[in-house]
Amino acid sequence: MKYIDTHCHLDGEEFAADRDAVVQRAREAGCAKIFLPAIDAKSCQTVLDTCNRYPDYCYPMLGLHPEEVKADWREQLATIKDFLTSAIIVSVSPIAIGEVGLDYYWSREFEQEQLEAFEEQVKWAVELQQPLMIHCRKAQNEMVAILKRYAKDLPGGVFHCFTGNEQEARQLLEFDRFVLGIGGVLTFKKSHLPEVLPACVPLDRIVLETDAPYMAPVPMRGQRNESAFIRHVVTRLADAYGVSEEEICRQTTATAERIFHLT
Repeated sequence: MKYIDTHCHLDGEEFAADRDAVVQRAREAGCAKIFLPAIDAKSCQTVLDTCNRYPDYCYPMLGLHPEEVKADWREQLATIKDFLTSAIIVSVSPIAIGEVGLDYYWSREFEQEQLEAFEEQVKWAVELQQPLMIHCRKAQNEMVAILKRYAKDLPGGVFHCFTGNEQEARQLLEFDRFVLGIGGVLTFKKSHLPEVLPACVPLDRIVLETDAPYMAPVPMRGQRNESAFIRHVVTRLADAYGVSEEEICRQTTATAERIFHLT
């Protein structure tokens, strides 16, 4: 069984003590690649350093997370753009722009700044023809409005950590080069995803993710999440779609390689 973890914060301090062991467990579990999103200018460097440590296994995505959009957002974006375009990092070229998006769950203090920062990074995706890794909470209408302005020119991407209903899924799938990122929430007792996804989401519009160290799946819930735990998500997806675990891995891997232009 081979799969790809399309969203893992492996560069974080949570993995500082045993990062090599975490990667080894991921390999042994069948994880063929891990994609690492930055959240701000500082983490761009830690993401790149981690990917350089595990070449041809870990791949960087660089962007400004909406919760990190503060008064200095323009300076942050300028630094991140330099990382994205600098020849210095050609040995570990970014495969996407992310983690970007909108998040009004905790606060709307920087609502306007989030909108501007997100739109600027959407423009980068068009300019550089790189996919987007999009985070969105309590802001789907605003996010969709921005994406529609650039839809015909965007190369695609992932709506990370999808947890919505059928109506929300159908709206996102109208962006035909985008897919939904599915992780541990699928396995939670109160999750409606096992019913929602087969009802309206073709299997080839899904990629697997952990969002590690967060959102560990059942039966690991409450623990630090890691890429090896995706096998529990695969099992639940296979049950929901009525296919084998091997088919889940095959299709989600093919989709991830297509979206992120990997072979």
